[in-house]
Amino acid sequence: MLSRILTTTCALALTATAAAAQDYSLTILHTNDAHARFEPISKYDSGCGAEDNAEGKCFGGKGRLVTAVAEARARSNNSILVDGGDQFQGTLFYTYYKGAMAAEFMNKLGYDAMTVGNHEFDDGPEVLAGFMDSLNFPILMSNADVSGEPLLAGKLAKSTVIERGGEKIGLIGLTPQNADELASPGDNITFMDPSQAVQGEVDKLTADGVNKIIVLSHSGYGVDQLVAANTTGVDVIVGGHSHTLLSNTIEGAAGPYPTMVGNTAILSSYAFGKFLGELNVTFDDEGNVTQAVGEPILLDGTVAEDADTVARVAELAIPLEEVRTKVIAQSAANIEGNRDVCRLMECEMGNLVADAMLDRVADQGITIAIANSGGLRASIDAGDVTMGEVLTVLPFQNTLSTFQITGDVMLAALENGVSDMAEVAGRFPQVAGITFTVDPAAEVGSRISDVMVGDAALDPAATYGVVSNNYVRNGGDGYKMFKDAANAYDFGPDLADVTAEYMAAKGAYTPYTDGRITVK
Repeated sequence: MLSRILTTTCALALTATAAAAQDYSLTILHTNDAHARFEPISKYDSGCGAEDNAEGKCFGGKGRLVTAVAEARARSNNSILVDGGDQFQGTLFYTYYKGAMAAEFMNKLGYDAMTVGNHEFDDGPEVLAGFMDSLNFPILMSNADVSGEPLLAGKLAKSTVIERGGEKIGLIGLTPQNADELASPGDNITFMDPSQAVQGEVDKLTADGVNKIIVLSHSGYGVDQLVAANTTGVDVIVGGHSHTLLSNTIEGAAGPYPTMVGNTAILSSYAFGKFLGELNVTFDDEGNVTQAVGEPILLDGTVAEDADTVARVAELAIPLEEVRTKVIAQSAANIEGNRDVCRLMECEMGNLVADAMLDRVADQGITIAIANSGGLRASIDAGDVTMGEVLTVLPFQNTLSTFQITGDVMLAALENGVSDMAEVAGRFPQVAGITFTVDPAAEVGSRISDVMVGDAALDPAATYGVVSNNYVRNGGDGYKMFKDAANAYDFGPDLADVTAEYMAAKGAYTPYTDGRITVK
C-alpha cells in the first residue's frame, strides 16, 4: 500500500518540475526471465498448440515480441531495449541450442544490454562466454569478481554507457549474490553484495558525467527494493529473477508499475515472454526523474505475430518435434506447478515428481525423496501429456541422485528448504515418504516439527536412504548439508525421463495433494 501511495504521489508531483525545454524523454522497453520460450505459451506457462494459438488462447512467443517492440519503438522519440537475465534454460530449445538461439533473436530484436541471470551459469562459464561472443550488445554483471575465470575475465563488464538522442545513459548489471548456490559458475568467480557493487559503479559513472543510470537486476523484487533504498544515483531498476509482475491494472500484481522507492523506479514484467515492459521516463537537465509512467504490454492474441520470426522459430524447432510431441500419458486434471504455489506449500507437481523419484529407487532401500521447487518450471494441463510438456517442467537435465544421511541432517535440510519462503525461493522442499509441519514465523532452527518417515517419527541418530536430483545433492539451493553424504551416487537417469516413465506406467494420472506438508 505504501509503495502505491508513493508511486501515485511521485507521478503527480514529479510532472510539475523542471523546465520543459530541458526535459529528456526515454522509453525503456524491457524483458526478463524468458527461459527459452521462443514459441507461444499457454496460461500455464507451458507449450501452447497451433490450434489454441489460432483461437487467441496463447501468449508471448518471439513473433509477438518482434511486433510489440517495433510498435513501441514507433511510439517513442528515444528508446532502449534491455533484459533482466535468465534467457537460458526452460525448454528443449535451450537443451538443443544452448545460448545460440537466444543470441540470434536478441540480436534480431536489437537489444542494447542485458544482465547475467543465474541460469546463464547453468552450463558453466564456457557456455556463457560463447553466448557473449554471439551477441551484438554487452552483457553486464557488477557484483562479481571474474578476474580469476579466464573465460570471462576482461570481457564481462560491470557497466556500460550508451547514447540516445544525444544523452548518455549508464547501464549496470546485477546477478543474485547466491548465484554459486543456484547455478554452476565454477570456483573462480566470487559474488558480492549488490548494493555496494551498484553504488561503486554509480560513482564511477557520475564521475564521468553520466547522470541517467539504469540497473539491470537479476536479483528479485525484494532485493531490488533494498538496492534502491541503500544507494544513491540510481534512476531505474529493471528487475528479474523473482518472476514478479508489476502492474497498475492487472489483478494480483505484486505492486505498482513502476514501484517507487525514493526516487528510483523499479520495473518487472513477469516471465516467459508473456509481457513486454514499457516505461516512459522524463529526466530534467540534471538527470533527475521527473516522470515515470507505463505498464507491461500483455502479448496475447491481439498482438500480431511477425511472420518471418514465426517461420524461423518453426525451422529451428524441426529437430525437436519427434521428442516433444510424443504423448506419454494422460492427466485427469491440470497438474499445478506454479512457482507461487510450489515454493510455499505442498503442490500437485511436487508430489508427482517426488513420488516418481521415490518409486524409481524404492527397491534400493531409499525411503525419502526431496526435490527443490525451483526445479519445477511449469504446470501441465489436463488431457494428453507430451514429453515436451514434461521437459518444460523439468528442463535442467538433472539426474537422479541417491545417498545416505542421518535424521539430524534431514532436519537441517528441511530447515534450509523453508528458510526463504518470504522471497518465494526455489529451495522450498517437495517430498515423498516423509511428512512435516512448517511454521515460517518460528525462530531459525525451530521452523520444522512433526517430522514422520512413513509411520515413525524421524530419528535424528538413524540413517536414512534419500533420493534427490544431482543439483540438490551437490549443494544447490543451499542444500550444502548433502555434499558430504555417504554412498552418494549422482549418475542416475534424467529426472524428466523418470517422471515421464512414472506417468506412462500409470497411463491415466490424477493429480493430488495429501497433506504431507502442513504450513501453519
